[in-house]
Amino acid sequence: MPLFPTYDADAHFFSREDALNPIGTFSRHAFFLDDKEWPSVEHYYQAMKFDDAQYRERVRTAGHPKKARRLGRNRFKKRRADWHSVKQVVMTRAVYTKCRTHVEVAEALLALGEVTLVENSSYDYHWGCGRDRRGDNHYGKVLMNVRSKLREEARQ
Repeated sequence: MPLFPTYDADAHFFSREDALNPIGTFSRHAFFLDDKEWPSVEHYYQAMKFDDAQYRERVRTAGHPKKARRLGRNRFKKRRADWHSVKQVVMTRAVYTKCRTHVEVAEALLALGEVTLVENSSYDYHWGCGRDRRGDNHYGKVLMNVRSKLREEARQ
């Protein structure tokens, strides 16, 4: 195995923090989920880390996805006990709902074809590929799963 894992030459590398990229978590494509309107996927994801309804609301109403992320990373607030086991489902629900709410987001995701999607984060080894590309790339996998689901629905 090479020192740095390789991705196919056609892989699409992107940053989920790019607010101008419709497939990113910072893009301002609001959606309705769990009886509330969420300004972005980042707002929803970060708020769902907590059982405290007041704190979730504080995250939901944050003025910018970066502020929502900062609130979600608050080490003094207790996270849900099951967070580690549900975080990928939470992210998938948010991305799928965003795509079903905004046809242009779904079209942007589908327009990428069948290429491997890689969240190009140097620091995030869970959601991204990490600096050495040995990360799990779970956000890229979430997007590819949602893309497959959208294609499946289009065929029906």
